[in-house]
Amino acid sequence: MGEFSAEWLALREPFDHAARSEALAAWVFNVLPDRQPVRILDLGCGTGSNWRYLERSSERPYRPFFWQLVDEDDELLARVPADDSITTVRRDLRTLDPALFTGQHLVTASALLDLVSADWISGLARECRAAGAAVLFALSYDGRIECDPSEPDDHLVRDLVNRHQHLDKGFGPAVGPEATRFAESCFMAKGYEVRTAASDWVLEPDLKVRPTYGVSVLQRELIAGWARAAAEIAPQEAVTISEWRRRRLAHVDAGRSRILVGHQDLAAVPVSK
Repeated sequence: MGEFSAEWLALREPFDHAARSEALAAWVFNVLPDRQPVRILDLGCGTGSNWRYLERSSERPYRPFFWQLVDEDDELLARVPADDSITTVRRDLRTLDPALFTGQHLVTASALLDLVSADWISGLARECRAAGAAVLFALSYDGRIECDPSEPDDHLVRDLVNRHQHLDKGFGPAVGPEATRFAESCFMAKGYEVRTAASDWVLEPDLKVRPTYGVSVLQRELIAGWARAAAEIAPQEAVTISEWRRRRLAHVDAGRSRILVGHQDLAAVPVSK
């Protein structure tokens, strides 16, 4: 299951939606225009998870939203539901096109900021400010991985994964776990009021309340992905990492694995010229 495959995005979507900060979404919705259709730019949209979350939000204003959903993957864009209020755009986002931002009231993305470079985030803040747009960026990984029951090598793997997060993901050296703090400083420097909130995945062993969410599948995918990333950074630790993976998967199979993955949501509203 690829990191950005449709299958991976579908697997994580319910956990993403459950983790997000409703308070930040409500705060941003409150500053959007009252008397005209709201224009929203969704960057790196994938199959439209961010659109689905915001459209279904209980805090959503009762007025038209017109969406521009942007991604570079034709296969993912093809899975965005057809709707008169949605325009899909295939675009390589490594270069930010000012024309994308013109006239937008809200610029948003999910699980994106930790993958991009410091220069990219600085450019994003500049383009959003030029458009006078509010922003809402959800689910940026913040470096926290907590596993229960604990294993002696949990910290080793987490630290290697966090080093891997700084590798180039296609946008230059990634900001990785520091993305939210860096973005906060960039938007504040552009005259925004910025708020952040935790949006952690908390993957319980059985999810009795929502058993259809596939928590064990997601845990297994995370463990395998972390092991691959850690081994890329420290191939000399391959045996240790493989044993860690085996023990962690055994906890999943036994129904006793609890995993927390730390994320942050960020919202910002322009307040000064």
